[in-house]
Amino acid sequence: MNDAWARVPELAAQHLLLAMAALALGITIAVPLGFWSAHRPVAARVALGFASLVQTIPSLALLALFYPVLLWIGGVPALGFLPSLLALTLYALLPILRNVVTGLQGLDPAVIEAADGIGMTRWQKRRLVEAPLVLPVVTAGIRTAAVWTIGAATLSTTVGQPSLGDLIFAGLQTQAWPLVLAGCVAAAALALSVDALLGLTEYGLATRRRWLAIGALALLVGATLAASAPLWRGTDDRRIVVGAKNFSEQYILARLIGDRLRAAGYDVEYRDGLGSAVAFGAVASGAIDVYVDYAGTIWTGQMKRADVLPRAAQVAAIGDWAKRTHNVSLVGSLGFENAYAFTMRGADARRLGIASLDDLVPAAPRLTLGADLEFLDRPEWVAVRRAYPLRFSAMTPYSPTFMYRALASGRADVISAFSSDGRIAADKLVVLSDPRGAIPGYDAILLAAPRRADDAEFLAALRPLVGRIGVTAMREANYMVDRDANKATPKAAAAWLARHLGRR
Repeated sequence: MNDAWARVPELAAQHLLLAMAALALGITIAVPLGFWSAHRPVAARVALGFASLVQTIPSLALLALFYPVLLWIGGVPALGFLPSLLALTLYALLPILRNVVTGLQGLDPAVIEAADGIGMTRWQKRRLVEAPLVLPVVTAGIRTAAVWTIGAATLSTTVGQPSLGDLIFAGLQTQAWPLVLAGCVAAAALALSVDALLGLTEYGLATRRRWLAIGALALLVGATLAASAPLWRGTDDRRIVVGAKNFSEQYILARLIGDRLRAAGYDVEYRDGLGSAVAFGAVASGAIDVYVDYAGTIWTGQMKRADVLPRAAQVAAIGDWAKRTHNVSLVGSLGFENAYAFTMRGADARRLGIASLDDLVPAAPRLTLGADLEFLDRPEWVAVRRAYPLRFSAMTPYSPTFMYRALASGRADVISAFSSDGRIAADKLVVLSDPRGAIPGYDAILLAAPRRADDAEFLAALRPLVGRIGVTAMREANYMVDRDANKATPKAAAAWLARHLGRR
């Protein structure tokens, strides 16, 4: 729990900066648009319709949509702060815009006629009559938008932007509930604090206590500026960002890498919870400096290859392609493979006589498949179905941890497990063979950003890991984090793995 709370201040600062930047941009767009469209019914319907449409899109999907858009534009950072800012700004528009339009359209016509009667210009009416009267309604919309934005900002973790969502996602994937609790409590406290400051601003304006309004607003602005301080520190060659995808093995390997780099004198940060395509894009763009990927993921996802080569030849081809097309360096293979492996409960596999994917084909219509969140949309699943005409009665995606729980509880009969997962042996699961070779090799490979290609000290710190991690050791480290009782943190599992490597 202490480790969880130790991470809160830095993540809360970045969370606040992102949410307040999105809120400020939303106010800048929504307030002028609301004043302009309030007296133009068609324009108001179009503007409110667009803002309402945005709200129907799940915030996670909206964040994800900006990744390919910015990538397509080119020359624009497609990861981290910018896509999160744009998505959250759109999310903040509706409550502000709707309150501005509703407040202006609800003003007493007699008040407007009186302003016209004394000869006020349009600008004078806006500034001296409409704005003061509609201010309480607009402020209420801003407060609502602030709470919504802070809540949705937890999802920015998925596109590489640090936030309190880092704790929540990591905790859910590793079943480390102190992380989830710390992230949720901190996000709620942040939302309530911002809402309270905006409430004081509203109260100060309503009661003509400008000192109170200015003080509360200054405190909020000051906190946001303080949170932005790290952005002005410039590029630091000693600062390393280690990336990780959204499952236990990735968290462990990221900490193992980070510990070695920290021992070499680098300042290390982590970007956890990245999707496969996002992670590779991040290292290619330099948003992260290093991460562990898997040969089959790059082969099928990035390179669009459907053929299956021997593992060594596949890794060599990936290294050549990554350097030639993205200037990404392949540091080397870590020594183990983490392939997709269709897995069943041992008792069920024996009862049904299933030992291979060929055996699974006739039984599949009576069984349910549980898959990780990416698998059913990946080329590997297409390749498997091409080689084996599998037709399950139902297919459900789960986060990796809950996928195993679905199998144990009987909600799933077959899962797309990972061959280096310690739960396979611990739960006495049976891995089905792939006699037709549909699934490519999945050697764990270490990839480094372009700017680290010539960093001899950086490479020297990481090369001792190449070829040193066996699948048995990786399974043990994974199970330390994934088991139900006496769970270890990814950091503790990484320390155990480092000691194990030292004994070899």
